[in-house]
Amino acid sequence: MPLSPDQQAEIDAQRAETRPTRRAVAEGMEARLYRAEPVLDHGFVRAIDYMGDDAAIVQAARVSYGRGTKAVQNDAGLIRYLMRHWHSTPFEMCELKLHVKLPVFVARQWIRHRTANVNEYSARYSILDREFYVPDPAHLSAQSEVNAQGRGAVLEGEEAERVLSWLREDAGRAYDHYEAMLSTDGQQGLARELARMNLPASVYTQWYWKVDLHNLLHFLRLRADAHAQWEIRAYADAICRMVADWVPLTWAAFEDYRLGGVQLSAAGVTCLKRMLAGERVTQETSGMSKGEWREFEGVWGG
Repeated sequence: MPLSPDQQAEIDAQRAETRPTRRAVAEGMEARLYRAEPVLDHGFVRAIDYMGDDAAIVQAARVSYGRGTKAVQNDAGLIRYLMRHWHSTPFEMCELKLHVKLPVFVARQWIRHRTANVNEYSARYSILDREFYVPDPAHLSAQSEVNAQGRGAVLEGEEAERVLSWLREDAGRAYDHYEAMLSTDGQQGLARELARMNLPASVYTQWYWKVDLHNLLHFLRLRADAHAQWEIRAYADAICRMVADWVPLTWAAFEDYRLGGVQLSAAGVTCLKRMLAGERVTQETSGMSKGEWREFEGVWGG
């Protein structure tokens, strides 16, 4: 993740500046503000601003005056109750604004979460950098034979080298043509909004993304999951570490009930009760589809 000297100087200046405030301050997030955390080969994610902390969630739930007098363990218990019972509005009282640099194909997955405010770098007005995502060989995989939107075995040897070579060559050639179309050389160049058309989905873009904590946790539940595409999961994992420092009580409850928990259908609850009673339950007698049964077995066994 190369940062230019100007970018690093700007980050250093932002981190050196302090102001007195009466706002709630989360020390864990204060330590992270403005700092860029590397993701993938050229990407990063960094916190630009935030509002609220664990206490703000508790305050909203109790609709109390000030910070209240409840003990920390009571606050943790209340947050766990809110998380366990899928309450949403108290968590909406906290917000986070991120600056993210990411490949376009990751951005197109990310933007499907239509619960945030987004402002993206505009290639109509500015020229994109010659930066493309090229996977590490460890993440260069074949198509899965059982999952239409997943990966299979890692490519190796000549096959891997051939694919990596194509990715680099195609991206470089597309950018050469992009530059050529923009170039004047005594002639009128093509408009930037048109010249960008042939750039590949691996080119990097940037945006500011502001979201409340409730919707951020929903994003992380889906994108930090093992079934998510690895590239967007790398960004989600980086954000998870931020959230853990920002709202540690909420993060502990989220890990327990969302990331580490499972949700059962009514049929699943019935099957589990039958199994606990000593009955042997099969997919045919479960009332579940084959896909549902596979997922059930993956958690509880057959």
